[in-house]
Amino acid sequence: MVENFLDKAYALETAEDTKALYDAWSKSYEDEVGENGYATPLRLATAIAQHVAPDTRILDFGCGTGLCGMALRSVGLTNIDGADLSDEMLKGAQAKGIYKDLWRVQADAPLDFETGTYDAITACGVIGVGAAPIEVFDTLMNALAPKGKLAFSFNDHALADPIFEAKVMEYTDCGFASLLVREYGDHLPGIDMKSMVYVIEKN
Repeated sequence: MVENFLDKAYALETAEDTKALYDAWSKSYEDEVGENGYATPLRLATAIAQHVAPDTRILDFGCGTGLCGMALRSVGLTNIDGADLSDEMLKGAQAKGIYKDLWRVQADAPLDFETGTYDAITACGVIGVGAAPIEVFDTLMNALAPKGKLAFSFNDHALADPIFEAKVMEYTDCGFASLLVREYGDHLPGIDMKSMVYVIEKN
């Protein structure tokens, strides 16, 4: 019998628990989310592709097995690096041959690249309940080059907690960033879950 991990993912509380679950989930992850119609990667890739050049250097943060990277490639974006907390997920991403560079991030550690290295960062399903904490949003925004784009999503669990959208408004209301896309749509239709996809530009 195949173990179901999807429900467990939304109950995670620590980075160590998250890494352990995604390491264990790596081999069946794509099948499980695929069975539930995982729609956010293509929605997010389509959104960011409207606001960056095809050769823009992109970091797919929290790349997992590479589903968002595949979506980015499908809309014509090819200059992509990836990073993830899980070694086992990264093996799946490596096997796809779509990333120029891949590395494992350490929870609560500074990002291992200079500010401005990337003109766009994607974080598809990365920040939210049972996933990366909202502080990761600040980390990614600080890492972007000026006029860089951050494309990310919040699923229904995250949207139910006002701190997540409040963080976006914290940046856009003060003029530190401009909201380019905010679009609600399918996330995992198989479990009747939706997500909001955003693209914001660092001013």
